[in-house]
Amino acid sequence: MLASNASGRKNFWESLQEGRSGIRPVTLFDTANLRSKLAGQIPNFVPESILGIKGLRTLDRTTKLTLSAAQLALDDAGITHPIPETETDYFGVSLGSTMGSVWSISEFDKGALRDGPRSVNPALFSNTVMNSPASHISIRFNMQGFNATISTGFCSSLDAIYYAMNMIDLYEYKVVLAGGVEELCEQTYKGFYKIGHLAGSRSGKDEINCPFDKRRNGILFGEGAVIIILEELEHAKARRADIYAEVLGYGSAFDPASRNIYSPKACGATQAIRMCLDDAKTSIDDVDYISASANSTLDCDAMETTAVKNAFGKRSSQVPVSSIKSMIGECFSASGAMNLAGSVGAILKGFVPPTINYEKKDTRCDLDYVANESRKARVDKVLINSFSPTGCNSSLVIGRHKS
Repeated sequence: MLASNASGRKNFWESLQEGRSGIRPVTLFDTANLRSKLAGQIPNFVPESILGIKGLRTLDRTTKLTLSAAQLALDDAGITHPIPETETDYFGVSLGSTMGSVWSISEFDKGALRDGPRSVNPALFSNTVMNSPASHISIRFNMQGFNATISTGFCSSLDAIYYAMNMIDLYEYKVVLAGGVEELCEQTYKGFYKIGHLAGSRSGKDEINCPFDKRRNGILFGEGAVIIILEELEHAKARRADIYAEVLGYGSAFDPASRNIYSPKACGATQAIRMCLDDAKTSIDDVDYISASANSTLDCDAMETTAVKNAFGKRSSQVPVSSIKSMIGECFSASGAMNLAGSVGAILKGFVPPTINYEKKDTRCDLDYVANESRKARVDKVLINSFSPTGCNSSLVIGRHKS
């Protein structure tokens, strides 16, 4: 995995435990004329150091991030690649991505408009297709099973992981590379700036990333790529794989009351949490930590607080809730997979990640948000949330593997 505060699972877990922020001034494009100037930008990203130099010349940043995350995941899992022909049909890819092609589409069209359609480079056209990053995983690592791209906005990567689970459960797939990707680019950054969704984009507001805090006024954009190796249990045991955790359940609900705003009643979010716990056969008393969707917007953080209260009742004040987006920004399609990766670290390393930059309490957000410093704890089961202002709501429960 690659995030703005660390690359690789061990470094990422260490960064979360230390409360280390990856928010920094944007250098990928000029922000001189914008009030917002910060983002969770991955520093010094050199894909050649992970992938080598072959075959990267015509690939865009999204695809390079995706392939780098896949390479790191396969190496960590001890899976030989390219996948041998005798096994390739049992490998699949399920990737969440929504805005990954925006930069490529814009640049391709810009060239066509400037120089004429006959002058465009056809080798760059494939980058404009949303499923290009997922396809390149299969091409590079020789995975001839299914290949899917899931695009449900903020929920994309959790939904992609659930899709992968179904393919393993219902068919004969043994290993699926699942996760999400989102790149930082000028077009998406300025688009969210124009609609006032970025912190500091409105006059008189500070550019600050502080989920659940009263000072919050918008997101700080984040980028990253996460690939999780999902594997059929007996297959993993047979090859003596290190099993970090198990996916126990999933829930999803669409809230028609959301029209580009987070529904204050949190009906869809509440339903997703309840469906997820039911699917996981997990009681509210068994959840040790909630990895939040909260992204430092007024409505998202308050809605999630309401959803947790609705689903957990009196226990809502007892279960720790935190947002790792306080450290890496809002990574959109990749955010759910980022939360999952952090939650696996919480289980294995025995800590609850902090919500950093928390100073001023909001009366609408009154749960235990693990303010500013991580907390040592025995974590066996984690609820992971991804909620969208467009109505999609997804939750996932993971748990400690019991050998």
